[in-house]
Amino acid sequence: MDIKLLVTFLVGFLIVAIAANEISKVFQKIKFPLITGLIITGIISGSSVLNFISPDALDRLNFLNDIALAIIAFSAGSELYLNELRSRINSIKWMTIGQLVITFVMSATVIYFIANFIPFMASEPASHKIAISVLFATIFVARSPSSAIAVINEMRANGPFTKTVMGVTVVKDVLVIILFAISLSIAKALIHNEETGVLFFVILLMELVASVGLGFLFGKILQIPFLTKFDSKLKGIFIIIIGYSIYLFAHYVKIKSVAIFHHEFALEPLLISIIASFALTNYSKHRIEFSEVLEEISPLIYIIFFTLTGASLSVQTLMSVFGIAVALFFLRLITMFFGGIVGVYAANDSKKYALIAWMPYLTQAGVALGLATIISVEFPTWGHQFETIIIAIIVINQLVGPPLFKWSLNYVKESHLRAKIPEFDSTRDAVIFGLENQAVALARQLQKNKWEARIVNTEKKNTEDFNDVEIIDIEQINLQSLKQLSLEKTEAVILMLSDDLNYKIAELIYEHIGTKDIIVRLNHRDNFEKFHKLGALIIEPATAMVSLLDHFVRSPNATSLLLGMDKGQDSMDIEIRNQDIHGMRLRDLRLPSDVLVLSVKRKGQLLVSHGYTRLRLGDIITLVGSETSLEELKFKFDT
Repeated sequence: MDIKLLVTFLVGFLIVAIAANEISKVFQKIKFPLITGLIITGIISGSSVLNFISPDALDRLNFLNDIALAIIAFSAGSELYLNELRSRINSIKWMTIGQLVITFVMSATVIYFIANFIPFMASEPASHKIAISVLFATIFVARSPSSAIAVINEMRANGPFTKTVMGVTVVKDVLVIILFAISLSIAKALIHNEETGVLFFVILLMELVASVGLGFLFGKILQIPFLTKFDSKLKGIFIIIIGYSIYLFAHYVKIKSVAIFHHEFALEPLLISIIASFALTNYSKHRIEFSEVLEEISPLIYIIFFTLTGASLSVQTLMSVFGIAVALFFLRLITMFFGGIVGVYAANDSKKYALIAWMPYLTQAGVALGLATIISVEFPTWGHQFETIIIAIIVINQLVGPPLFKWSLNYVKESHLRAKIPEFDSTRDAVIFGLENQAVALARQLQKNKWEARIVNTEKKNTEDFNDVEIIDIEQINLQSLKQLSLEKTEAVILMLSDDLNYKIAELIYEHIGTKDIIVRLNHRDNFEKFHKLGALIIEPATAMVSLLDHFVRSPNATSLLLGMDKGQDSMDIEIRNQDIHGMRLRDLRLPSDVLVLSVKRKGQLLVSHGYTRLRLGDIITLVGSETSLEELKFKFDT
């Protein structure tokens, strides 16, 4: 390796990384896909435009692509956590089969018959066309778990449709790499005119079995950094080294097998990597820390990978194949549409999913691009044009896929977004629901502090005694009546009715109006979590003051923490309502490293909890940790 070249690249890359970080902020504001932006940055940096990254530099820095592919496979495998797929396993199974089989078979067939319209395929013999068609179809099956997770988190989506989507997405990425290993071996045999008899398939099976076996072995090796007390950054470096060593080992076996047996024994490093990650995720206690380290190192790796990929593209080639890419994009869309219908009917899912089941699976990213990169290297004659078409399709998918996925989540009513918080209109005002002495006293106190306060009377009580406070009578609590109160212009809403009515109002405001602060006077502690889920500020008057003073006297530090007075820290009681959590041990929960389990309460009794305590539906688990992590866990466990 040329050290001078590497140092030059690293300095240049630092500049590109800083620029990419600033670009990403702009993309986030305009909802433009970051991956697409990095590819465009690479194109500009490459030989087609500014020539900052020359073709010679790309060849010498190819080892960075191997590292990136390993990390991409590790990330995909870390999402396949079997315990979380149990409740929708039938739907996941049939949707995966429908999407994989229908997309693969239809795409390969159509591409073979339209091969004469694709320039680099037109002059190829029939056997080569079959090989290329199969490779296209394999990549068409690939999906992006990271994109799916980002959309689901953004939409606060949960429900049967969302769980099926998440399960299918991560399962497909494992299966597509296995399918790719098979397809690539067959394609190489067809293109190099090798015999594809029984012996060929026996060797292919041995290669797959060996890759899977090595995957479990490397899964054990991946655990070694997490048995130490090293810093997370150092553990990240070890993961990168292990990932690259998988590629070096596969390359070594390939060379030695040719030298000894005069036949190439091709291990699939992507398959080894994804199985290694899957093994660590499901059969070790390090999966949470592993995922956190991957999240820490992935952004830098992705910037390198997508930027270098963009730098390898020719603008002229990209423009010449863009029309073909658009046509193949629609071909993939159509095959996924039929695959979705087959999956819904085979699993006997709700028929309202049938026509939209394809929408969540359109977006592609790292895995698809990684496979295209491998094909470009394996078949230099036409591989670059193949890769360029795939990249163009990925760019289109990145632009079209997320909006369609969001629309489908809204259609099945599984998104739970908060309405946009209105801009402050310079008027400090509050609306109090419930006419009673405390409400009137509160309204008068707010007025003393120069707030405008209104009380909503829902029970037809006599209002003659409260002439100094504005009182509004409403007959029914619904969205229309709330909108008539102009709550979108109100800074705070205080709910002092029954818990059921309070929750109905709070939910309508959260999803449709967006008032900044919702304050709830709680009647029953059991209802705390569902109000907390809506971001309400909750007061439990019966015990609040006495308990607060008591705890401050006996344990002031703990009380400050539990009340969230320590910056960024909070505590939370969460009821287990997610069927996927039922029966899981505490040690198997995917808890962030900054969250601690304080207690587990079952049927009114506190349990002496430990790592092997199994959770049950209806358990109340008390957690303490960062506010962000607790919010994520609350949504996950309570749904």
